[in-house]
Amino acid sequence: MLWFSIAARASSLLVYMDEDQKDHLKSYGIAFWAIKHSIEVNWLLNYRGGSFLLGHTKTVEDECKARGVSYEVLADARVNTILTEVSDTQANMEMVKLEKAPKIAVYSPKSKLPWDDAVTLVLTYAEIPYDVVYDDEVLKGNLAGYDWLHLHHEDFTGQYGRFWSSFRNDVWYREDVKNQEAAAKRNGFNKVSEMKLAVAKQIKQFCGGGGFLFAMCSGTDTFDIALSAEGVDICESMFDGDASDPGAQEKIDFSKTLAFKDFHLDVNPGNYEFSDIDVTQTRGLTQNNDYFTLFEFSAKWDLVPAMLTQNHDRVIKGFMGQTTAFRKSLVKPSITVLGENKAEGEVRYLNGQIGKGQFTFYGGHDPEDYQHAVGDPPTDLSLHPNSPGYRLILNNVLFPAAKKKPQKT
Repeated sequence: MLWFSIAARASSLLVYMDEDQKDHLKSYGIAFWAIKHSIEVNWLLNYRGGSFLLGHTKTVEDECKARGVSYEVLADARVNTILTEVSDTQANMEMVKLEKAPKIAVYSPKSKLPWDDAVTLVLTYAEIPYDVVYDDEVLKGNLAGYDWLHLHHEDFTGQYGRFWSSFRNDVWYREDVKNQEAAAKRNGFNKVSEMKLAVAKQIKQFCGGGGFLFAMCSGTDTFDIALSAEGVDICESMFDGDASDPGAQEKIDFSKTLAFKDFHLDVNPGNYEFSDIDVTQTRGLTQNNDYFTLFEFSAKWDLVPAMLTQNHDRVIKGFMGQTTAFRKSLVKPSITVLGENKAEGEVRYLNGQIGKGQFTFYGGHDPEDYQHAVGDPPTDLSLHPNSPGYRLILNNVLFPAAKKKPQKT
C-alpha cells in the first residue's frame, strides 16, 4: 500500500545515468521522445551521471519499461530535495531544461559502402529519428530545415578516402567514384574536389548561422583541410585527372578552418593520412593502454562543455579510425578540449564556436570496436548499452534541445 500512496503523489520520473542504469543509450531516446511529446524534461548535469528528470505520466513509465530503461518515480518532497542539492552554489551541478527536439540530419551517401557509422548506429538503437542528406541536398540549401548535422565518415578533399592504393579494383570503390563524379557533373562542377569544397562551405555556413555540427573520424580533419585548400589543387591525377599543385602547402589558408592550424599535408596518394593532424601512424599506444580522459567543467559556469561531457565514467577507452585523434599542437587556441590523452599529446574530443553555432569533433570510428576495418560487421549496441564512448555522441544529439541561459560573467 505504501508504493501506491507514493505513486499517487508522484510528480516526476528520474532516469538516472550512473552505474545503476541498465541502458544509458536508450535513456537518451527516452528524453528525446519525451521532448517530442511535450513532456517536461530537465537535464541534471553531474547529478548521478547526468540524469534526466521528466514529468511523470503512466505513458512515460510504460515507454521506459518498453525500452528497458531504469527509472525511479519520485514524490514532490524527493524532487525538491534533489533540486535543492543541484542548485547549491557549492555543488558542481546544474539543471538545464530541454525544450525542443532538434531536427537531425546525417550527411551520408545513399549508396552502400563497406563500413558503418557510429552515429547512425546509436541513433537507431536509441530510437531517435533522423534524415539522410548528401551533396545534392546540401547544395540545394536543404540544411536550413535542420538543427543538428552529423558528418558521416567522409573525405571532403575529393580523394575518395585515400582508399585508391588498397581498394581501387573493388566494386564498391569503383561505384563510389562513379557516383561522386556523376553528382559533381549534375551539380555543375568539373571535379569532385570542387563539389566537396562547395558542400563544406555550405556546412560551415549552416554552423555559423546557428546550426550544430558533429563529425567523427575523417569527417573532421578532411573538412578543415578542404576549407583551407580553397582554390588549391591538392589531388593527384588518380583522383581528379591532373597533377596536384607542387606549391600547395604554402598556399594553405588556416584562417578558413574551424579547429586546426599549422598542419602539413600528406602528399603521398598511397597513404591513408591526409595531413599530420591525425596521429594514427605516429602514436605508441595499443588497445591495452589506449584511453583518454574527459575534463571536468563547471556545470554552472561552463554549461556547454559540461553538457557535452556528461558521463558515468571520466576515463574512456580509446578506439581507432582513419582519423584516430588530433595532434594537440595543431588545435587552435580558441578550441575547448573536452577529452585528451595528455601524455601522448592527443586530443580526442573537442568543441568550438563559429558565428551563432557550435561544432564538435570526435576522433575515431567506433567507440566499441577498437580497430574497425573496411568490411567489418556493424557493432551490435545491444551488447554495449552502457558505452561511455557512445554516450558522448548522444550528449551532442541532445545539446541543441537545451534552453540557453545568459552567459555568466
